[in-house]
Amino acid sequence: MARIEIPNAEYAPLGAAIEGDTLIQLGLRYGAVAATPDDRVAAHKWFNIAAMRGSAEATRLRREIAAEMSPAEIAAAQRAARNWVTHH
Repeated sequence: MARIEIPNAEYAPLGAAIEGDTLIQLGLRYGAVAATPDDRVAAHKWFNIAAMRGSAEATRLRREIAAEMSPAEIAAAQRAARNWVTHH
């Protein structure tokens, strides 16, 4: 299984295996900043992808950041996660 460095995960090649821990780290990186709605959307996106891959921790973290988000932000994060999964 290929390991993708965190800075490159957003642009990982098609079919690249990205581990759940890497996805959670990405969510934490954006969630720690969370200064803008875009940061919250990005954090939720990565937690959502990790949760889809079976991470209970990501599910918990996604729920926590969602509590700080508007319904529109959550919808944007879900669209971004679906888009990323579709293309990777």
